[in-house]
Amino acid sequence: MPYAAITSVGHFLPEDRLTNADLEKMVDTSDEWIRTRTGIRERRILRDPNKATSYMATEAARECLQKRGMDPEDVELIIVATVTPDMFFPATACLVQANLGARNAWGFDLSAACSGFLFALSTAARFIESGKHERVLVIGADKMSTITDYTDRKNCILFGDAAAAVLLEPDPECGVIDSVEHCDGNNWELLCMLGGGSLNPPTHETVDRKMHYLHQEGRSVFKLAVEGMAQVAVEIMERNNLTADDVRYLVPHQANLRIIDATARRMGLSPDKVMVNIDRYGNTTAATIPLCLYDWERQLRRGDNLILAAFGGGFTWGAIYLKWAYDGDKVAAAAEATAEASTTNP
Repeated sequence: MPYAAITSVGHFLPEDRLTNADLEKMVDTSDEWIRTRTGIRERRILRDPNKATSYMATEAARECLQKRGMDPEDVELIIVATVTPDMFFPATACLVQANLGARNAWGFDLSAACSGFLFALSTAARFIESGKHERVLVIGADKMSTITDYTDRKNCILFGDAAAAVLLEPDPECGVIDSVEHCDGNNWELLCMLGGGSLNPPTHETVDRKMHYLHQEGRSVFKLAVEGMAQVAVEIMERNNLTADDVRYLVPHQANLRIIDATARRMGLSPDKVMVNIDRYGNTTAATIPLCLYDWERQLRRGDNLILAAFGGGFTWGAIYLKWAYDGDKVAAAAEATAEASTTNP
């Protein structure tokens, strides 16, 4: 049985930055308070009202395919992890498929909040392993600014907008080795968006009550996230007889620096083995893990053992043991050379 290997990574970040200094002018907060409690310095915001999640997802997927030198028509399946779809339907994946010109692909959206990319990657791997498909795009994308209440000083400091995509292809040795997924809906009200669905469809009342914004009980979610992410990361290590020395990197969901640190300590990992970019992007929900993979691509080598871990609303949480499939510095350098050549010789 082949493994589902990541063979390319792409991303999209909006140009506009929302810094802690900017937030100091909007709500009662401070740069020191934000950095001490979250580790965040700034986050990206997609301010163009005519561009939504599908735009960011498309751009990330396009870069991913270009780096691999793959025609969009060769893609067979597109899975988009998001909690901020352009609309309830059609699925964001359908819009991305059309934007890319991936006319031979089918697709769907997957909603698991901050665990969305991890769940989507696990799902996509089954299509590769079964032999059903050989080229699958998995995209994590969220325009969190559209569901963030910028008068809520505890939550508005956390979130940013971004997208990142990976391409999965069969590999005899490297790829998704194992995965663990969990969900528990008993405490759903601690992290949710109450308005907009069939239970609370949009009305003047739901808008006035701010039910279309994300709601989070921060302290309670923090405790559950620390326990859930750390436990599942250790669980997947034990299932595969991995020690801290065997792990090249922990790739954690970027919700809070303290949660990331706690997870790494439980795994016995030193800080140099942990991917952290929350300071630059904030919590981009489904985009955080693939965005880390993009940022660290040059440091990755074929055969590196990665542990992906996430915790999100639902509650959902899980971990993936992934063996990296290519030397990232060579691929990144080749992509840069191709881009430079196309600019020089249009």
